[in-house]
Amino acid sequence: MVDRSRRNFSKTVSSAGLLACLPFSAVHAAVTTANAIRRVTITGQLLMKHDLCADPYDGFTEIVDELRRGEVVSTDLEVAIRTASSGAPTRDSDTLHTTPAETLGCVEKMGFNLLALANNHAWDLGTTGVLATRAAVTSAGFGNAGTGTDWQAATAGGQSPRYPDVTLVSMAIGKIRDGAAATAVRAGVNEIRMASPGTLDVSDVTRNLDAIAKADKDGKRVLVCLHNHEWGDDMQQVPEWTQRFAHQCIDAGAALFFSHGAPLLKGIEIYRGKPVFHGLGSIVFHTSKAIGFYAPPVWESIIAHITFEGGRLSGLELVPVALNDKGDAPERHLETRGRPRIARGADATRILERFRSLSKDFGTTLELREDRGYLTL
Repeated sequence: MVDRSRRNFSKTVSSAGLLACLPFSAVHAAVTTANAIRRVTITGQLLMKHDLCADPYDGFTEIVDELRRGEVVSTDLEVAIRTASSGAPTRDSDTLHTTPAETLGCVEKMGFNLLALANNHAWDLGTTGVLATRAAVTSAGFGNAGTGTDWQAATAGGQSPRYPDVTLVSMAIGKIRDGAAATAVRAGVNEIRMASPGTLDVSDVTRNLDAIAKADKDGKRVLVCLHNHEWGDDMQQVPEWTQRFAHQCIDAGAALFFSHGAPLLKGIEIYRGKPVFHGLGSIVFHTSKAIGFYAPPVWESIIAHITFEGGRLSGLELVPVALNDKGDAPERHLETRGRPRIARGADATRILERFRSLSKDFGTTLELREDRGYLTL
C-alpha cells in the first residue's frame, strides 16, 4: 500500500529526473495515481531448451519474482516449439534450438507475456515449424510478433491480450537462411536484409517503420525488438548503422528499442527521451557449445524495468543477472547450465560497472546503489 503522504508528495513534485533516480518500487508507488502507467520489463534472449520449472534450482524463485514485477514482460524466444505440426530439423544438433510445447508453461510462469519470434533460429523446424511455433505461443496466451503467414503478418505488431495498449514489433537481421524469411506468398520471419555492408534494404526498413508508425498512430505504446547477427568483426561493438536504425524506429514512434543476437551486454542510450538497449545478452542460455567456448561476459546479463507515465519515460532500474557456464550438476551439464540468478556483491558490481562503462559511450549516466543500477535522466 502507498501511504497518503507519499501520494501527496508525488502530486506536488512531478520531476522525471527525480523519479528516475528512485528505486523501481518507489517509482511505481509515486505514480500509481496516474491513469496511463505501464511497467515494461525486458530481458536478454530466452534460449530455453529445458523446462526450468520442472527442474527448479536455488535462485530460480528470485528470478521469477523479479520478472513478475513487470506488467508487460518481453523477451526474444530463441527456440522453435516442437509440436505435431512442426517440420523436420533444418540444422545439426549442435546449433539446433528447439523445445517442447510444454516449456511454454514455464515461460508463462516466469512472467513473460509478450514474445518476439523473429530470429535466426525461428526456422530450425522449417516453415511449418515457424507456423507451429506461432500457433503454440498464441494458444498459450502470449502476445507475439515477428513471424507470420506472409510478410505483412510477420511485420505487424502484436499485443499481450492483457495489455492491448502496448504493441511489439519484432524483426531480424543476419543469418536468416534461404527460405526462412516471410514473403508475399510464404510464411516466415520478418527479415530486414542488408543491401550492402552497413546499408539496410530500404523497402524492408520502410515496411517496419510503417508498422511502428501505424501502431503509434493507433495510440499504442510501441516496443521494438531487433535480433541482429550482423555485428562485424567485434560483436561487442555497436555498428553505426544499427544505432541509426534504432533512431529511425524511435523517430517513427517507438517508445522503447531493445536488441539481441550477440549474446552479451552492450549499452543503453537515451534518444529523444526514449531508451535504446543495444544488447541485453541472455536471460536463459542453453547452449551446447563446450565450456569456455564463450567468454565470461556472455554469462552476464540484466533485467531492465522501465516505467512509463503518460507515455513518457519516468524510471528505469537495472537488475544484474549471472548465468552459469558450467552445469549445476556435472552429470546433467547441458540441462543445468545457462541458468539465471540475481547477481549480488562483487558479481553485481562487476556486471553493473561494465554496463555503466558501455553506456557512458552513448552519453548515458547510470547510478549504482545496493546491487542495482538506475538511470539518471
